[in-house]
Amino acid sequence: METSYFYSNINKNETNAQFSDALRKYAYSKSKQVYIIDRPLGEKRYSYSYKNVAVVLIPKSKITFVNFGTNQSEDFQEFIQDFIEDLGAISDKFRYKDVIGRARSWKDRMIDEYCYDPNKFDVDRFVRGIEISDGEDQKKCELIISLLTGSINDIERVKGNVPDNILDKIKQKIILFDGDQTRFIYDKPNKPVITIQGLSGTGKTELLLHKMKDIYVGSETSKILFTCHNKILADSLRKRIPNFFNFMKVEQQIQWKERLLCVHAWGSQGDPWSGAYRYICHFYNIPFQRYSYHTSFDTICKTAMEQIRLKDNFQANSFKHAFDFTFIDESQDFGQGFIDLCSMVTKSGVYVAGDIFQSIFDTAIVTSVRPDHLLSKCYRTDPRTLMFAHALGMGLFEGPPPLRWLEDQEWKACGYTVNKEGSTYYLKREPLRRFEDLQTTNYKSVKIVESEAQQPIGVDNCIIDLLSKIKNDNPTVLADDIGIIFLDGSQEAYLLADRLEQTIPREIGWNVNKAYESKQKVRDTVLISNRNNVKGLEFPFVICITSEILNSYSYRNALYTMLTRSFLQSILIVTRNLDKRLKEQIDKGLNNIYTNGYIEIQEPSESEKQRIRTTIQQKENQVSLYDLFYNLCDEVGVEARYRKGLYEGFQKAGIDRAYLQKWLEISYPMVLK
Repeated sequence: METSYFYSNINKNETNAQFSDALRKYAYSKSKQVYIIDRPLGEKRYSYSYKNVAVVLIPKSKITFVNFGTNQSEDFQEFIQDFIEDLGAISDKFRYKDVIGRARSWKDRMIDEYCYDPNKFDVDRFVRGIEISDGEDQKKCELIISLLTGSINDIERVKGNVPDNILDKIKQKIILFDGDQTRFIYDKPNKPVITIQGLSGTGKTELLLHKMKDIYVGSETSKILFTCHNKILADSLRKRIPNFFNFMKVEQQIQWKERLLCVHAWGSQGDPWSGAYRYICHFYNIPFQRYSYHTSFDTICKTAMEQIRLKDNFQANSFKHAFDFTFIDESQDFGQGFIDLCSMVTKSGVYVAGDIFQSIFDTAIVTSVRPDHLLSKCYRTDPRTLMFAHALGMGLFEGPPPLRWLEDQEWKACGYTVNKEGSTYYLKREPLRRFEDLQTTNYKSVKIVESEAQQPIGVDNCIIDLLSKIKNDNPTVLADDIGIIFLDGSQEAYLLADRLEQTIPREIGWNVNKAYESKQKVRDTVLISNRNNVKGLEFPFVICITSEILNSYSYRNALYTMLTRSFLQSILIVTRNLDKRLKEQIDKGLNNIYTNGYIEIQEPSESEKQRIRTTIQQKENQVSLYDLFYNLCDEVGVEARYRKGLYEGFQKAGIDRAYLQKWLEISYPMVLK
């Protein structure tokens, strides 16, 4: 069984199998990260003639060279010297040398040799024998492991002494790829479509970037599509890719459009390069269908596939693919039609990454999704926040019966350990190294605030007070560290955002970016957004605003997604007083997570489970009138400065949503004139 705690790239044989299996079992039983490698991962230029060797990497332990051949053979010693020399070159490449120093200064303390004897080997004794006790050397060891596994950290972020505040402690944590993540990056695919499924914050986008980088560098002619559903995430990715390439020391320049197209899924009529579907229509000279409330994107993609199949050369060897490789992020936002369309027009490989839980009201998780790589560890969000968000999103605190229930194997696939006593379930997540400083304090990663005032001004003051406290408690906090998200699609919510745009700069000294208008994340600003424009984004602090906690599936799904945007603290503001019983249930559930570290719930009866799953099959319209209007503004190409006035005119005119697109196409040119 594969485990996220273990990774090995050595060719398993009779000589090393027992050793490898023992370390695999040790990693799983002790919940410790273990890597066994025979070369630095991510650096294809390095190779070694001596093969009867392995390098064991365990955080807070010495880098250990294991010889399966003749004791202290000359070839083994040459391997160690060459390996350390190559490690020094990688360290220099990524500027780690200023922090960890040259190999001669640390190899006596952090390098060990071990001659394997199957008759004498004891895995516990082996691991104890290579442990490092000094804190500074432990940190250097983890930096070395990050170099050897390709999990490169920003050395400017992680260097220096241990900070004295929680925010910077978490920002400076050294991040290492786990076994599942490492397998996705370095293992060769065995089929044309590779799927990754994982919780929000498991590193799916980062993995796609690493895979895309390797493909881009490995072939000078490959054409790559990197796409997602919404514009703000596509814009964020387009900015992130050059920074990522620079960070990974990629020497090749990015050839946008010619070799790499990073756009959202749909696109607009006037620009063939504006979206994945739009470019495909342009490439194959098929009709482009514009946004319409009456026709789903999934249906449009299936129509495009039928039109491509009608091409004369579709079945012939002369059929030309639009892309060599395609990367689809946030795949849960798409129907199967778009993924199938991308597969049809991609020659070599499609990589599809989605959140197994963001559509928490799908009828099934494990049974309907069979990913090639299942990521269960969430590295963005404190496990306590994640448990609370799952429980609140699924209505677990309010059951039985809840709004949603998972079977045991589904809970495990989502990273939970399941313990049962009769009909009582205890669901727990394992702690993560990144958040160990939070676990040792009384820090509350989730807060619920009820705004007692019914008038909007009371909510404004509540938010300003929270921002002031965050700023006072965290001296190094930046405007970029804050995300304010409102879950309601009402006009009142957008008016609140307009007021915050004025009051936050005046009271706090930070500028504001209304992401639902700008469609991008702007540096040195507090992001304010509706729930449709924060996919793929994360912040140390997230403030979620809702008028009340509703029972609709789309609302609970959004509530879960928004609460898990933070890696330090999520604050939920409820602007109306909660029902007394509901408040007691939520408070009890959250306190149980803080006190005992698990969710305690009662298992529904079989009839209740069946009813829940049957109910979930109902689909809801998740697009508010406001969001529909702004989606159409994107399609028509309405400038941001005209949108507010047009929306007000639309509301006054009382136009039916079915005629909204036609009304906008007529009204916008009149406004311009």
